[in-house]
Amino acid sequence: MPKMPRATADNTAATAVTGRAADALSPAQKALEKLGLKRDIDLALHLPLRYEDETRIVKLDEVREGQQAQIEAVVTHQEVTFRPRRQLIVTVHDGSDTCTLRFFSFYGSQQKALAVGNRIRVRGEVKGGFLGRTMLHPSFKAAGGNLPTALTPIYPTVAGLPQPYLRKAVLAGLARSDLSDTFAPGDLEVLHKGIGHQPLWTLRDALSFLHHPTPDVSLDTLMDHSHPAWQRLKAEELLAQQISQLQSRRERAALRAPTLQAVVGGTLHTRLLAALPFGLTQAQQRVGAEIAKDMARTIPMHRLLQGDVGAGKTVVAALAAAICMDAGWQCALMAPTEILAEQHFRKLLGWLEPLGITTAWLTGTQKTKERRAMLALIESGEAQLVVGTHAIIQDKVKFKNLALAIIDEQHRFGVAQRLALRNKLHHEEMEPHLLMMTATPIPRTLAMSYYADLDVATLDELPPGRTPIVTKVVSDHRRDEVIERIRGQIAQGRQVYWVCPLIEESEALDLTNATQTHADLAEALQGATRADGQPVLIGLLHSRMHADDKKAVMGAFTAGLMSVLVSTTVIEVGVDVPNASLMVIEHAERFGLSQLHQLRGRVGRGAAASACVLLYSTGDAPRLGEAARERLKAMAETNDGFEIARRDLEIRGPGEFLGARQSGEAMLRFADLATDTALLEWARAEAPMLLDRYPHLAQKHVARWLGGKAEYLKA
Repeated sequence: MPKMPRATADNTAATAVTGRAADALSPAQKALEKLGLKRDIDLALHLPLRYEDETRIVKLDEVREGQQAQIEAVVTHQEVTFRPRRQLIVTVHDGSDTCTLRFFSFYGSQQKALAVGNRIRVRGEVKGGFLGRTMLHPSFKAAGGNLPTALTPIYPTVAGLPQPYLRKAVLAGLARSDLSDTFAPGDLEVLHKGIGHQPLWTLRDALSFLHHPTPDVSLDTLMDHSHPAWQRLKAEELLAQQISQLQSRRERAALRAPTLQAVVGGTLHTRLLAALPFGLTQAQQRVGAEIAKDMARTIPMHRLLQGDVGAGKTVVAALAAAICMDAGWQCALMAPTEILAEQHFRKLLGWLEPLGITTAWLTGTQKTKERRAMLALIESGEAQLVVGTHAIIQDKVKFKNLALAIIDEQHRFGVAQRLALRNKLHHEEMEPHLLMMTATPIPRTLAMSYYADLDVATLDELPPGRTPIVTKVVSDHRRDEVIERIRGQIAQGRQVYWVCPLIEESEALDLTNATQTHADLAEALQGATRADGQPVLIGLLHSRMHADDKKAVMGAFTAGLMSVLVSTTVIEVGVDVPNASLMVIEHAERFGLSQLHQLRGRVGRGAAASACVLLYSTGDAPRLGEAARERLKAMAETNDGFEIARRDLEIRGPGEFLGARQSGEAMLRFADLATDTALLEWARAEAPMLLDRYPHLAQKHVARWLGGKAEYLKA
């Protein structure tokens, strides 16, 4: 490796390793960039997945079956056989026992290295069997030489990037990285107390150890990230995240937004409240006041409205929109699916049209003539409220004066989409207020970390009249019983959802598809009648249907003309049919916990007792997997969305809640929100102090850990 000058922070990993220009990168160097290893610090922070112990040699007669072992032995036999397939078979003897090495892929150079009489060092998993001990495709090299003094790291990699090359690259990046402390003087002692007085490691010592740990270390503490070296890394990572979030808050505080002051007396807001066919819950009143206070300020609102399924987020959004329109500005509401967007549109139209508000509707499937008319209404300002899908953020959509952007199910939008909506206000260098909504409650630790730059408002009270939903976990062997239950609900005049996870057959997932289920139910319920004596209609809804067909099916089900709706997860959010009292979820073991909770929320919206049947299949397996069993158990035990969210975080990690918030980037690679609460608390307290008193250290810390990814936290 040529001697290189000290790398700067923006050196690419490929250049740092070889010194070659970017236009002359080898395949291995391009693979480094594919892994995101562009700087020396990226290489230093690319930590092993696991380790192999090559520090000692053992005797074959001491090795248990299934154990990884390294032996030194003499080759006593070699042959190439062709039954049942071409393979190289090598027999070795280490003085205590013999072992057969099998290679299904090999080269002439390997055959030469494994010639009879050669003494070799072999490492692999030792398996037993009728023919004695064997190793399949073990690693090997000529015997002799010093043994390593540290465990051998095995790194995450991609095709074209062998481990030896990656180890050299990481070692080079680690050697060149500036790993000086970026904590404030004296604060390491605070961290020391926060993690239970464990020995403090410098960042360089921690990284050097984790790349090449000594063989006496407990592998458990390395793999579960509880080792003190890991604690140092996790503390640094959490601090970088907290500083970045705090910077985002402060940068936004320097921006300006339209002042949307609620007008007292005789206003749209007051008239909307009076026209609603229901009263607001105390939670809705409290959250509505918080949002109104935010919009009255000159600083752009950046608020997340969270509430369980059915908590009444739409009416809170409507009241916020009313304040905006009262002040003479436009409001936009964007939803991730056309079904959800149309649900919002119909509700808002019903509430606001009688009050004289013009509402525009925008989706990607609109006819050209209708779309042009809507675009004209939006650009002129005649449309005070705009509801739609991501079509709202297309370049052709010009707002006259957008002041409030509302994004429903925000985790299903990418960063670029949210930023595009915020950039729709071209008025005196201002940006609109932003209200994001989610029906997936955010656990406290997630709110403290990934959502630390947001003001979070919580609807923690359901409107009166919502009936509790009884949830049953049922094997698909009892499918006939479930169909009889459906027959009974229909006879009472009720409606039923049956949700399937796929539209058509898949070789990878042998699941019943929606089309087949629709046909099966139609056959099973043939001759059944509704309470009014009319024949039973069974509808089918999935994402590949034409928009007009979807609208017709949903319209018939909403109107009560259709008794059973077989659907994929397009009905996950936004569908509100109070007469639907039974939800059957096919292959429930395949769904995520929050998705199951969202689907269950489609029933229990009226006065009738409601139930959700989680129909699971084990296929050829004798039992469900542990994670699937935990999800179904949680669903059966609670209807509380906040408890569901807490368990979901434990089972699945933060990805379920974040969705595309970081555009696919995992902002926490090392810290675990379920176990590192003490470190998170320390980082929250440390971030403002470091940013205020030592801004140069704070900037250096964020650049080291996040690089350009810090921008993702600002959307």
